[in-house]
Amino acid sequence: MNTLTSAPAPRFVTEPPARFGDLTASEWIKLRSLRSTWWTIALGALFAVGSAAVAAVADYRNLAGSATSTQGPPVFLPFDAFPPSGYMTLMLVAGSVGAITAVSEYSTGLIRTTTVAVPARGSVVLAKATVTAALWTAVGTAVSLASFFVAQAILNGRHAGVGLTHPGVPRALAASVLVMPVCALVGLGLGVLIRHSAATITVCAFTLLMLPTVFSPRRRWSADIQHAMVLTAWRRLIQNWQPQPGSLMLTATVPGSWVVYAVWPLVAVVLAVLVVRRRDV
Repeated sequence: MNTLTSAPAPRFVTEPPARFGDLTASEWIKLRSLRSTWWTIALGALFAVGSAAVAAVADYRNLAGSATSTQGPPVFLPFDAFPPSGYMTLMLVAGSVGAITAVSEYSTGLIRTTTVAVPARGSVVLAKATVTAALWTAVGTAVSLASFFVAQAILNGRHAGVGLTHPGVPRALAASVLVMPVCALVGLGLGVLIRHSAATITVCAFTLLMLPTVFSPRRRWSADIQHAMVLTAWRRLIQNWQPQPGSLMLTATVPGSWVVYAVWPLVAVVLAVLVVRRRDV
């Protein structure tokens, strides 16, 4: 006579919830798997360094026959390393890549899979922000140091080069490094808010580069708005010379410019976290 025995109940193994480190690693894999990201960064970086070399060569020629070796270099020469044309281009690249980090998931529908796997949408945005900030801090450091050393190597031909400890240079270097993650995080925040590639990049370019030119530095109310822009803050932080006596141009303060650097990415990321929690994907 056979005896019936009850089979053991199946045991279901549940995966632990994704930790922030897992989300960060996932976002890094998504970012580095996009080949276009690296080409865009490489071209932007080469243009910024090349612009620094062109600016230094122009001053190298202007210094021909001058008494620079005995009087020291003009105060503005160290800042040939940070020409606006090159850095404004890289700021636009940083903002665009930051925006695409968020927008690409909406355009491909990957955001639905992401939110199913990780219901904590705010944590996903924070992971994107962490990866974006780390990447662009590294890019900003490499480009700023390369631009500085290339420009100073050229100016040394006229004995006009300076070292990293020259007055004003550490601040200019820090400002040029940090402006990259600032712009990238602003782009990321706009990408989450707008969720459309062309519209996001247009708004990003207008906000970062064009909007400051709308306001005049001659009137107090207009200058105050202009000084609250990222581009104006960067320009102020890389300058080591004082305004001309009697100038009608109102100049931003250095502490105020650092505050601008902190407020823009903070507001962008906080808004993105708040909005992504309330919207459907």
